[in-house]
Amino acid sequence: MTSPPPVRMAAIGLNHNHIYSMIGTLLGAGAELRAAHAPELDLQRRFSRRFPATQVCPDPQEIYESEKIDLILTAAIPSERAGIAVRAMQHGKDVFSDKGGMTTLTQWADVQQAQVDTGRIYAIAYGERLGSRAMVRALELAQAGAIGQVIHTLGTGPHSLRAETRPDWFFRKRQYGGILCDIATHQFDLYLAFGQDPNPHILAAQVANRAHPEFPELEDFGDVLIRGETCSGYLRVDWFSPLGLPVWGDTRLIVLGTEGYMEVRTNIDVGRPDTRGDHLYVVDSQTTRYEDCRDVELPFGRLLLNDIRHRTETAMGQSHCLAAMRLALEAQAMAEQSQDG
Repeated sequence: MTSPPPVRMAAIGLNHNHIYSMIGTLLGAGAELRAAHAPELDLQRRFSRRFPATQVCPDPQEIYESEKIDLILTAAIPSERAGIAVRAMQHGKDVFSDKGGMTTLTQWADVQQAQVDTGRIYAIAYGERLGSRAMVRALELAQAGAIGQVIHTLGTGPHSLRAETRPDWFFRKRQYGGILCDIATHQFDLYLAFGQDPNPHILAAQVANRAHPEFPELEDFGDVLIRGETCSGYLRVDWFSPLGLPVWGDTRLIVLGTEGYMEVRTNIDVGRPDTRGDHLYVVDSQTTRYEDCRDVELPFGRLLLNDIRHRTETAMGQSHCLAAMRLALEAQAMAEQSQDG
């Protein structure tokens, strides 16, 4: 049997460490890493230490124009990701962006228009679903009707700040965009994936800086109420993971259905002595059970590469990808408007 041709990828923008997990996911699925670009010398050097055989291009145009590149990845400063994505699509490349994919609704419209005009694939690394084996398993059960119709999701995304490790742009609102269009994009993605709601809208949203006056542009807390035709949801994100937690965040998702509910504990179950993740609890009409999901396949990388080869949408629906970002940006705008009022 003939192996499919490898998808050839390059990275433009190495500002967030997520670029390494994004590359690793696709390398593990059979892609080839051909080139990278970053204007920052320290980021270039770090990349070259990780991938010494990969060319680092001084000019990103060389990557955009290369006929030997199929896919461009970016984890640039958030405010720069949309521009890179638009330029890549206009040069005939598919795009895999770190979350959030953009920081303003104007950028969102630019990316959507470029995707429509070019027909290229645009995907975002919503890692709390795509990179969680327990979440993959929970979604499989929900889509099979294991808990009836999903009517509510409750998602929490606490993170550890580790301010001393963060670059300057992390604390500049114009560059990072806000907490809701950054880390809350995961929770909006989960709401859409589990709720399958055709027309959700934001009911209320707030952001705040509760405990970091030394970083006046940082938002360290945010939450949102969302409602659609068949499902509603609440999400909360923050930078308050305590130092005693051995992982970056005790992220959780509770999914309520008409015939049961599930809880996913993505990174840790604090009631257990070990620090592993991928815990799933299910309560339905027949049983109450726990599932250890460490052996569940993570299919995203394989599916995305197949989509690139065959021009399909099995890894992430195009409308879903952009809808999650639009909701996050609308929530961010609503929260900022209420602050100003």
